[in-house]
Amino acid sequence: MAFFYRYTAYLLLLFCLVPSSRQCYGQSLFPPTVRRVVFLGNSITYAGKYVTAIDSYYRSHYPNQPIEFINVGLPSETVSGLSEDGHAGGQFPRPDLHERLDRVLTQTKPDLVFASYGMNDGIYMPFDETRFQKFNDGIEWLHNEVVKTGAAIIHLTPPVYDDLKGGKPGYGAVLDRYSDWLLEQKKARNWQVIDVHYPMKQFLDAHRKVDSAYNMAGFSLADDGVHPGDVGHWIMARTILSGLGASAIASAPDLKAAMASVPNAAQLIQLIAERQTIMKDAWLTATGHKRPGMSTGLPLEEAKAKAAVIDARIQALLP
Repeated sequence: MAFFYRYTAYLLLLFCLVPSSRQCYGQSLFPPTVRRVVFLGNSITYAGKYVTAIDSYYRSHYPNQPIEFINVGLPSETVSGLSEDGHAGGQFPRPDLHERLDRVLTQTKPDLVFASYGMNDGIYMPFDETRFQKFNDGIEWLHNEVVKTGAAIIHLTPPVYDDLKGGKPGYGAVLDRYSDWLLEQKKARNWQVIDVHYPMKQFLDAHRKVDSAYNMAGFSLADDGVHPGDVGHWIMARTILSGLGASAIASAPDLKAAMASVPNAAQLIQLIAERQTIMKDAWLTATGHKRPGMSTGLPLEEAKAKAAVIDARIQALLP
């Protein structure tokens, strides 16, 4: 990931030599031009615990390069444009990223985008080449649209599907195929791809070898095989942060352990989670979407004003 590491030696020297009351934690995870990072995805991204964990860890360890992390994940969404018959009890088809991406990019103006798709794109059915191609086409379109704006994009492989709990035997293998294709693009097209799928799968499989009925408390929030709980979101966050260069947390069992050396860590995490909740609904409402049943966010300027108050409290707690 040359784009992200080009300036690391310079940043390490700068952060450690410039007089500051802040603790020097070492090199930044991003080049100095990155100021706004957007997360695109479905309900797992909208739930946002992995986004909050990344935000919390980054702010507390790299305070000299402030970055705004914007969550615009939308539940049920696909990048393939597909939707199964009778989705949501026939109330509405799955929202399609094609409908809103231009507005999101225009309004959020990201320097970097993380994209997490795949879980919904196989629409919980056996592997099918036509559906697979729709996913491939959608990802290629998303990649090109982001790059055209001048932003960088990092693709995330889809989170693991738990066949045992999800009731769709074999769908986990479908997501293996989707993940493998994304990982192949690292070599074939020099794309930036971080694999969260196989680390999650390996973690779950290791526990199932000890206890075949193991459910890993907090792993499946809705016990549906799809939505990760605290442990699953942390594995995602840890893998992403490690993939960006934060190797010190590779074995941290949770966010609390990863931030053990940070004063006021619990307060920081709580405030950052509060800010994320306010802003994700505000951004979704401002950019627009066709998914019924979503919370209506505050007007964007009002949300930003509330976020600014929270930011001041966060800043006062940082070391």
